[in-house]
Amino acid sequence: MSTRAQIADVRVRVPASPHAAFDYLSDPRNRPHWQSSLRGIDELSEPGDRRGDVGTSWIDRTVVPGVSPRLEVVDYRPGVRWSEIGGWHVIDALLTLSFTDVDGGTEVRAQAYLTVPSVLGPAVLALRLLTPGALRHDLHRAAALLAAESPSA
Repeated sequence: MSTRAQIADVRVRVPASPHAAFDYLSDPRNRPHWQSSLRGIDELSEPGDRRGDVGTSWIDRTVVPGVSPRLEVVDYRPGVRWSEIGGWHVIDALLTLSFTDVDGGTEVRAQAYLTVPSVLGPAVLALRLLTPGALRHDLHRAAALLAAESPSA
């Protein structure tokens, strides 16, 4: 039996249009630049012409030795919504990014869910405490990188 729980729901304002924010955040090649838990990605497979489209998959090389989940994009709506699911042994994680046009940029909402065997349920409590801050920090870093790339910056 498994437990599925939401471990984060954060919103960060990004100084870019929804499409620019979407293009940057949905491209797996950019992830190691803004996601603090990554050293890199391996085995990138892109079945379509658009970076980060549905079916795109890769392996995360995380900062934790031996933890290398395989991720796959499961939802791709440019400028609106993007989702990935990652699996590592008996654990899976779902991350959904939603993009809303706001005055002066984009609000990015990140929702993360974790599915673990019930016996690991207590670990979810710790992740509910740690994940929102880490995710918020990573998105702020992405926002800063996008601002630096902007011609008006």
